[in-house]
Parts: sequence; C-alpha cells; structure tokens
Amino acid sequence: MAATYDFPSDLLAGQEELHQVRAELLALLKRLPWSVEPLDGFSDDTGWRKVERPASPGWTEDEQAEVEKLRQRERELAVFVSCHRFWADVTAEETVEARMRLKHAHAGPSRET
Repeated sequence: MAATYDFPSDLLAGQEELHQVRAELLALLKRLPWSVEPLDGFSDDTGWRKVERPASPGWTEDEQAEVEKLRQRERELAVFVSCHRFWADVTAEETVEARMRLKHAHAGPSRET
C-alpha cells in the first residue's frame, strides 16, 4: 500500500493556487496573439512541416502586465511549494511520490487497491 501524507493546509492551499494560476496563465496565452511585438505574418514550407502564422498585432501593455503578473505569482507559488518546511521531514526516497500526491491532492483520494 502506498504511503499517505498529512500535508499542511497552507501547502495544500499553495499547491491549489499554483494549479489555478497556471491554468489562468495558459488560458490567457492561448487567447493572445502569437507574438508579443507586432509582426508580419509568414509561411514557411522548407522544413519538415509547413509553418504558418498570421500577422500579429502584438500584445497591449495591459496584456503584457497581466502575463507578467501571473508569471510572477506562479514563480512565488512554485518556490513556496517546493521550499515548504514540510519537505524537510520527507525522506529522499519518498520525495517524488509525496510531490506527486500533493500535485493531485485536490482531485480527492486515489482509488488504489
């Protein structure tokens, strides 16, 4: 049977917020034009596959600020989660499993038999 971990509530909350921030950042990046700066479109079929991009109007200052804000928060949360005092009590052999369980803790209990 796999080990269970009693994660502190602040660590669980930090991990959950990290998931949320990453999802929000990904959704934002998918909505934005492909280039931060305004660029002409292009088509290139000389490689192993054809690559095409439409002209990009670039990102507005507000869009750039929003992306930077989310990236900064993502970094803060990643440091908080990975450097949390909880990890000092986890053996080196258990670290990977414990980290994976934390990443999926929001999904509820696992169904291992």
